[in-house]
Amino acid sequence: MADFQYAAKDPAGTTVQGTISAESKAEAVAELRRQNLVVLRLDEGSGKGRKKRASGGAAPPTGKMVRIKAKRRDVVIFTRQLATMVGAGLSLLESLDVLTHQADGKGMKAALARLVESVRGGSDLSAAMELCPKAFNHLYVSMVKAGEISGQMDIILNRLADYMEASEELAREIKGAMTYPVISMVLVLGITAFLMIGVVPTFENVFASLDAELPAITQFVLDISNFLRANIVAVIVGSMATAFGLASFKKTVPGKLLFDKIILKLPVFGSLFQKVCLARFSRTFATLIRSGVPIMSTLDIVANTAGNQVVTNAVLGSRDAVRNGDLLSVPLSEAPVFPPMVVRMIAIGERTGALETLLEKIAEFYDSQVRAQVKALTSLIEPLLITFMGVIVGGVVLAIFAPILDMVGKLSGG
Repeated sequence: MADFQYAAKDPAGTTVQGTISAESKAEAVAELRRQNLVVLRLDEGSGKGRKKRASGGAAPPTGKMVRIKAKRRDVVIFTRQLATMVGAGLSLLESLDVLTHQADGKGMKAALARLVESVRGGSDLSAAMELCPKAFNHLYVSMVKAGEISGQMDIILNRLADYMEASEELAREIKGAMTYPVISMVLVLGITAFLMIGVVPTFENVFASLDAELPAITQFVLDISNFLRANIVAVIVGSMATAFGLASFKKTVPGKLLFDKIILKLPVFGSLFQKVCLARFSRTFATLIRSGVPIMSTLDIVANTAGNQVVTNAVLGSRDAVRNGDLLSVPLSEAPVFPPMVVRMIAIGERTGALETLLEKIAEFYDSQVRAQVKALTSLIEPLLITFMGVIVGGVVLAIFAPILDMVGKLSGG
């Protein structure tokens, strides 16, 4: 039996220090986790079993909650600059005042002005940020609160900026890869609609004058063209109503869960979306744990930022198990969305006290997987879209000229 000195965070965000006796470091970590503590430091040594609690509790915020929205890029820049200024020894209020005057975006400037007002009135920074939820989300506020409690505001702000920059870069790469296919698909549909409504009808009289039986493909295209011309308003209204209905249904909890399940089961794209969710889950979890955010708050934040209801439900379902002293890897192993590799690495991290390190490794692994798959899809989508466009446009053109070519062939043969 050995004694281990530890520093940890309890569910209230208070720093707890003390000594625990255990057979090994892994057992000490497990015991502290059963006490719902997030281990910050664990060193082998002697001492009396005691607990010291750092003063916690934020000052109440001054002012009312506002719906000021700031661009995510502006928030990232502000976070990095605030970390630099605080690390250089400037006071928080002075730093906020400087950054307010040099902010570019109107939303960011308004949000920072509200922060300055609240902090000057005696609020903690985290409490002031809670007044601007559209600019500073729950994850952001929780990490800032952890920085205030631990006294490592500059370090945690830098971690937060790193996290946001990595997330933004991955999202930017995915959006960039999807922009070309979406634009190309819109163009294909637009060209097809123009041919069916504006071009095909002009050949109908020509076909009637031929007084011959039309090929099946020509008759099919003519029928679609006539239907679209006769019901164009109904088609447009029906399409808009369907899109609105699906969008409304997706906003409900059952609808979101159904859509997210379908997304994860899509061929090719399903695995990509799963990897994106796992990368986000791992990076968010690692950043929060490393910053000393309480474990139960961490699980809530990770669930809300997962980006997929299936992952969200799996994380939320693990809270009760963790609250009862079980390891997080146990309930996650029962969720199919979490691969065995991820579950095993989390289990190893829990046993060794290096959970945040292994979570970061998982995030880096899936980031590289996503980038490689996006690059492969980008190379694959272009020829597929060209083929699709050729089939649609070529089919319409073939349907138009097939009767004419058939008649010319008969005349030449006669």
